[in-house]
Amino acid sequence: MKADIHPQYSACQVTCACGNVFETKSTKKTIKVDICSDCHPFFTGAQKFVDTAGRVDKFRRRYGETKGSPNK
Repeated sequence: MKADIHPQYSACQVTCACGNVFETKSTKKTIKVDICSDCHPFFTGAQKFVDTAGRVDKFRRRYGETKGSPNK
């Protein structure tokens, strides 16, 4: 690598809005993020699953069965 053309790469402190603090490496000294792996719904298990069966039933109640419907 050529000298004096690359930014300084050093330890960095990342702070999340939930209060979680961890360390990584970056060209910045500190980074503030809105969401991290400690508070993200995918990692915490608080994920909401779409009830597709309920939507189908609601559609059938609203519009009913048609004459040519294969499901009798």
